[in-house]
Amino acid sequence: MKRPVLSIPAVASARLVRSFLAERLLRPAQAFVQTEASSGIVLLAGALAALAWVNSPWDASYRDLWQTHLGLETGLFSIGFELRDAVNDGLMAIFFFLVALEIKRELLHGELSSPRKAALPVAAAVGGMVVPALVYFAWNGRGDAARGWGIPMATDIAFAMGLLALLGRRVPFTLRVLLLGLAIVDDLGAILVIAVFYTDSLALAPLAWALVLAGGIFAAGRAGVRSGTVYLVLGSLLWVAVFKSGLHATVAGVVLAALTPSRPEHSEKAFEPGALELLLSYRHARDREDTEAMQSILVRFETLVRATESPLERLERMLHPWVSYLVVPVFALANAGVVLDRGLFDAAAHSPATGGIVTGLLIGKPLGIVLAAWLAVRLGIAALPKNVTFVHVIGMGVMAGIGFTVSLFITGLAFSDAALVDEAKAGILAASLIAGTVGFVYLWIAPGEPFAAEPSLEEELRRAAGEPAAAAEV
Repeated sequence: MKRPVLSIPAVASARLVRSFLAERLLRPAQAFVQTEASSGIVLLAGALAALAWVNSPWDASYRDLWQTHLGLETGLFSIGFELRDAVNDGLMAIFFFLVALEIKRELLHGELSSPRKAALPVAAAVGGMVVPALVYFAWNGRGDAARGWGIPMATDIAFAMGLLALLGRRVPFTLRVLLLGLAIVDDLGAILVIAVFYTDSLALAPLAWALVLAGGIFAAGRAGVRSGTVYLVLGSLLWVAVFKSGLHATVAGVVLAALTPSRPEHSEKAFEPGALELLLSYRHARDREDTEAMQSILVRFETLVRATESPLERLERMLHPWVSYLVVPVFALANAGVVLDRGLFDAAAHSPATGGIVTGLLIGKPLGIVLAAWLAVRLGIAALPKNVTFVHVIGMGVMAGIGFTVSLFITGLAFSDAALVDEAKAGILAASLIAGTVGFVYLWIAPGEPFAAEPSLEEELRRAAGEPAAAAEV
């Protein structure tokens, strides 16, 4: 008996469905990993450029550049700051906006969308934040340095994910997913720490304006407003209000992300029939050689695709390259400049702040992550992902000790004394370098991803069409 043949419409439909699912579910995760891998190199280049510049004969130009005064004055408000503050308060608001978008997506649809999925990364992240802070407190229970307890809590996702990507199949892909979930919870913890513990005073009038603007953004979203210009204007005014209120300006990015609509205008179920109808119309217009109709259908198709992607997903996709290749490297260039001389080495070697940061990141971070993960699995709250063992979790914990970007950011909020800032930066750089090197070598030696043959395109099409693997021939 002749086996049934998969018809051309069925193939086209299967390919369309698979393409759509890949675009909405698989490619964002793959693009994220790939972007973080390459952006880690750019971030490293920014940090090395800052170190080379500030330790060169042109070091004065480095300081003069970032101390350049900027100001903005309108009839409603006036603000003034140095160029470094513009980076830390302005560009980093975009960074935390993107981070908050990722957190919201993971909470709604990703690795944190259910208690079972979220249990392991949440437990590991909490352990990886609490234990380093306690280790730091053991070194710095009193004095000005005590404010730096939040510094060793952070994990730099760009560096950590970049190193994991370089390891390729030497580590299970599910370990990257686990580290991604851990880092997102870690970022959420950093946002809360910054908002709650590194805010000195509040101005009520600007805070009230910030609440009014946040309400306006929420109302615009509920009303179905999708104009990027509207949200850009309202978001910029919200940033100014938050900046003037005394809260750190990056909180504005977090609030704006929380208010960003996460639902598309059209449902995913409506995409396929609408797309198939437009494809048939396009084919008929092509057969008639009706160029004008073909262009009109392409515009409608573009509108359908855009309406099937939520504003949250679209903004995340658009901002990722800008944040990865511009915002974070510029932040590193502005903040990683430390004069590496004998005086700093001597001061750092005897500094409780440096000791607390180094031991917090190198010992407290992996210890907290591994213990919390082990307890979660032992108590039955969570389970290790496929192909991941505690050998991998230990390596991930070591690599999570790379606390570069957010650690430097919190250093600027915690300390005002220049010497203390330099000692803290020296500790962050040293610990991040050691954690990255040791974690990379450890995971290189550890068991990797089991080899599995990739399915052919024909098999994938049959699977997408719901056909048995050997029941059809194209």
